[in-house]
Formats: sequence, structure tokens, C-alpha cells
Amino acid sequence: MSTLKVAELLREAAARLPGEDARHEAEQLLIHVLGVERAWLFAHATDVVDADSRERFEVLLARRAEGHPLAYLTGRRGFWTLDLQVNTATLIPRPETELLVEQALARLPADEMLRVADMGTGSGAIALSIASERPLATVMATDVLGPALAVAVKNAQAHGLENVWFRRGHWYAALGADRFDMIVSNPPYIAAGDPHLVQGDLRFEPPPALASGADGLDAIREIVAGAHEHLVPGGWLLMEHGWDQGPAIRALLEQAGFVEAQTVQDLEQRDRVTLGRWPA
Repeated sequence: MSTLKVAELLREAAARLPGEDARHEAEQLLIHVLGVERAWLFAHATDVVDADSRERFEVLLARRAEGHPLAYLTGRRGFWTLDLQVNTATLIPRPETELLVEQALARLPADEMLRVADMGTGSGAIALSIASERPLATVMATDVLGPALAVAVKNAQAHGLENVWFRRGHWYAALGADRFDMIVSNPPYIAAGDPHLVQGDLRFEPPPALASGADGLDAIREIVAGAHEHLVPGGWLLMEHGWDQGPAIRALLEQAGFVEAQTVQDLEQRDRVTLGRWPA
């Protein structure tokens, strides 16, 4: 293995990766391997990278070139204001999901002691973001997958969030008889057989967290149908979903007795979050 300096190594690595983010991804992999901050790469551009670090970097670079998600290779992903641990047991938190957090916070007064449930929490991205912004609130984070819930617990501990509680179980089974001021969820909503499931990062993410029935709405139907038993009067239900599912989900909410049903679009003007309020 030839001797390369930091700048040379990054230049060669970026040339081996596809896409506009190749340089950024090469930097993130080297930052992970060396355990340094990004500024270090520039301050030490002429430093020689030791053989052990080079070897570990080469392994990660090869896996990234094969398509493995960057977040799984580094074990980290930023979301909201938090740096989160992720692994193949969890979905990779995505920027568009921050819209769900924004809409939740807009309906959670900061000076009230409210109860929130995040069902299917995965890495805990949504639950922990809400908990960090609303310290008076109590947030219950649930997941049917034990390994995913373990990641969420570690993330809560890493950020010192003591107003989050965790339960394992399938949707409302995990909530017992508890009622909440708000239920949020980023459930599986991709139609089974959708070609996107075998493309890009989705190839490596946990299938149960992605697909849900022939039209992608099985989990959402279940969530809508049972929500009234776990919301206080006037409580909110908010769900993330696919770009073409807003009308169908609004109809489900209205049929179930919810009021103020609406769909909010993301920055790309695509339907992303649909919500409704249980009558007071």
C-alpha cells in the first residue's frame, strides 16, 4: 500500500465514488476512521495517513462504492439538532422527516406538561428531537424491534434526555391503556413490490420499517383506526407518508372521526405529513 497524505488520499477516494457528494462522503469516512473533526483534515492536509488507518478507510470506501449507506458505515447521522447512532436495525433518519418534528412542535406548547407517543421510533430521531425541544413533555418511544429500541435508548442516554421512556411492542400494544396529547409516527408506507425497495439506500434498510401492504397504507390504517383509544380529547395524530398518499390518509382520518385533517408539504412541494385532531 503506497504512502499517501491526507489531501492525496481524499482526492483519490473522491474519484472512486459516484455522485456530487463524493468528496463529502470521502471526508466523512476518513473523519470516522481517524476520529477527528473536519477542520483537522485541512489543518493536517500534508500529514501521512498510517497504514492501519489506510486499510480501514479502504474497506469502508469499497463498501460505499458498492452502495452501502454512508450512515451505516460511520454509524452516525445528524437529525434536527442531534447526532444520532444508527445501524442496520434502524431506518436512516432523513431531513424530510424533520417536517414531522416541526409540525409536532407547533402543536405542543413549551410551557405545558404534555404526553407524546412516537410509535415505531427506530433510532429515536423523532422522539428525541421532540423531547429535546419540549423538556416539560413526557415522550413515550415504542418499537416492535428490540435491536432498534436499544439504539434509541443509547441515543437518549448520549444526549442526557431523561423525559423519554421506551416500550417494546407492535403499535398500540406497546401503549397499553395510556392516553396521550399527541401521537406521532413515521410508519412503513411503501407499497410492497415498489421498485424503489431494491434501489439506493433502501436496499440495506430493515424491510419491516419500509413496506406495508399492497398500497403501502396497511400500517397507517391500523394507526388511524386505533388512535382514538389512546388520544385525549383534542389530541393530535401526525404521520409521515409518501408523496401520493395525502388524500387517502385524510379520508381515513375523516372516516375515523378526526377533525382538522390536513396534509403538509415538504420543501420540494410534495405531500409529506398528514395530521388530524380528535374532537375535544
